[in-house]
Amino acid sequence: MIVFPNCKINLGLHITGKRRDGYHNLETVFYPLPLYDVLEIIQSPDTVQPFQLTLSGIKIEGNTESNLCIKAYLLLKKDFPQLPSVKIYLHKTIPTGAGFGGGSADGAFMLMLLNDKFNLNIPQEKLLQYALALGSDCPFFIINKPCFAQQRGEVLEPLPLDLSAYKLTLVNPGIHVSTAWAFTQVKYKTGHNIQSTIKLPVEEWKNKLTNDFELPVFEKYPEIETVKKKLYEQGAVYSSMSGSGSSLYGIFKKDSVPDYTLFPQEYFIKELAL
Repeated sequence: MIVFPNCKINLGLHITGKRRDGYHNLETVFYPLPLYDVLEIIQSPDTVQPFQLTLSGIKIEGNTESNLCIKAYLLLKKDFPQLPSVKIYLHKTIPTGAGFGGGSADGAFMLMLLNDKFNLNIPQEKLLQYALALGSDCPFFIINKPCFAQQRGEVLEPLPLDLSAYKLTLVNPGIHVSTAWAFTQVKYKTGHNIQSTIKLPVEEWKNKLTNDFELPVFEKYPEIETVKKKLYEQGAVYSSMSGSGSSLYGIFKKDSVPDYTLFPQEYFIKELAL
């Protein structure tokens, strides 16, 4: 059985405070995008080794045990010991550590894939709980529709947000931004209502729909800020960093023709129809 985990962007992102459990409360809008990894599982006859993971595409840093697909399998295996051994094939197209939630999507889709293939009959509410155990962004991909997110990102309210009148360009400059470092740099913000701002026309989002991580990240990595400036220079009606970076996106009118030769050749650049 094969599924295609997609990525997301953040439309606005405010950090509102630190929690007692060490996590941070936030407000953001998650918007799913049509850029996909490929994930397949096949039941394995191996009764000794519970899983085998084969990777291709963009290289994933870290060991096998840290992969969220493996963590998802082991998480369900605890509650469903009848789960058989599996062979897992993951082809990465979504850049890793880029603010697109690609790893979170893989983990969430693995939960749903196991649930469907082996008829575990796990209801969505329980899948959301399993997803949160994997990571703060994972529950969104169980719903996988535009959502206003609060607390760690797991309190999700679907939104009637449709950007299909536009196209979007993703740019990843290949710079690693430590999420842990980024959280130590932001100033907590309250009183800025993302839900109200997102209802405005996209052309009015500039300077109103903001990402709290941009200020410290741009200060430390000015080349990331340069990407945002270039996206606006090329006609973007709105541009922002996604998550804690380092990727940015630009929302363009469909008839816009950005000149991507202005970006270094080693950058990951992808234009998507929404």
